Amino acid sequence: MYLNFFGLRKEPFHITPDPEFLFLSSSHKEALASIVYGIEKRKGFIAVVGGVGVGKTTLLRSYLEGRDRKHLKIVYLFNSNISFKDLLEMIFEELDIEVGSDDVFKLLSKLQLALIEEYKQGFNVVLVVDEAQNMPVETLENLRMLSNLETTKEKLIQIVLIGQPEFDVLMNRNEMRQLKQRLAVRSTINPLSKKDSVAYVRHRLQLARIQPGDSDIFTSRALKEIVKSAGGIPRIINILCDNALITGYGYHKKPVTSKIARETITDFQGKSKHPFLRWATVAAAALIILVAGLFMFSLHGNLIDAYEHKSNTLLPLNASSVMEKENNAIKKDAQSDQRKIVRSFSQGLLKSHQVHFKKAEGPESEIRIVKDGDTFAGLTNDVYGWSDEALISWLHKHNNHITDVDVIHSGMKIVFPKLDEGWGRKSIGN
Repeated sequence: MYLNFFGLRKEPFHITPDPEFLFLSSSHKEALASIVYGIEKRKGFIAVVGGVGVGKTTLLRSYLEGRDRKHLKIVYLFNSNISFKDLLEMIFEELDIEVGSDDVFKLLSKLQLALIEEYKQGFNVVLVVDEAQNMPVETLENLRMLSNLETTKEKLIQIVLIGQPEFDVLMNRNEMRQLKQRLAVRSTINPLSKKDSVAYVRHRLQLARIQPGDSDIFTSRALKEIVKSAGGIPRIINILCDNALITGYGYHKKPVTSKIARETITDFQGKSKHPFLRWATVAAAALIILVAGLFMFSLHGNLIDAYEHKSNTLLPLNASSVMEKENNAIKKDAQSDQRKIVRSFSQGLLKSHQVHFKKAEGPESEIRIVKDGDTFAGLTNDVYGWSDEALISWLHKHNNHITDVDVIHSGMKIVFPKLDEGWGRKSIGN
């Protein structure tokens, strides 16, 4: 959606790990060196620890894609919450080995023979355990039996444990002491410094530009706001920068200013942009209802008194038919007067509070942040009051950062352009 507007060839801040945009801080370099050394020197256990979103997976994928896979066989475990037997069966499946038994010790013996054969053929087998802190204690403890599969000089299988700081807490438990002693290589990835965070953003933008060296896409103050809010976490930097670019495109503003950055940060944090104005508008609406209610109550009482007074004066002079006609005429007059007074009163109240409603109006394009449970069609219906395939297809063209409108994620920003007056369902798509 915003690529052409900002002169970009691809999205620079996609949250999916992309080795093309790998940025190496000092701790990232150290972790990468640990992975390379541990795997290629067949050290057995390698542990890489870091907080959520610091780039552990991106770093690992960068290494795996950059190495000669002809001599490397990778077994990647995404769901670490499994038993040791299930883990062995998964390794068998990935290496095309027939299981043939339910006994763990027989499986280990068979795996050792298979790994020796892989070793003779020049292959290095690597087991990667992502989110290692979620692995059951019993399974982790049994992993040390895999480290016993070795030649006289080298390990037959390398085990890379990728985990969050909770993994260190787990390793410090008494029953984990034998496994902890087998961690031959260990490294920690830290959050980026402020200086590295700015360099990280510029690095990704430079790689994504159509023409290298173009003018800045973010002002220095906008970058400062984003870096401060992200706290050195690359994933949060990506989310904030991506949404800031969408907002900048929605406002047709280039470069992205600090005001847009702050608005993006506020949306990401789930805070109200204008809390005082919102409560002032609600209070004004409540005041209108209260005053109008009191006025109508008073008006209704006065009309009843006038009606009863006029009826009483007519009763002795006229027959019942005349009285009924008079009563009907009085009711019509009262209703007419009531409508005129209420209409005039309402117009006066609306005019007196017009400043609040004008302040509450949004920009030409309305921007929504996707929350858990939201759907594209539901948000469209919420903004425009209706939704169909033609409208959704038209909106998709204005939000081409979204690959599939049926699959949207929390934190995404969607732009809803203002429809011209008179546009209906037949107008969309023209």
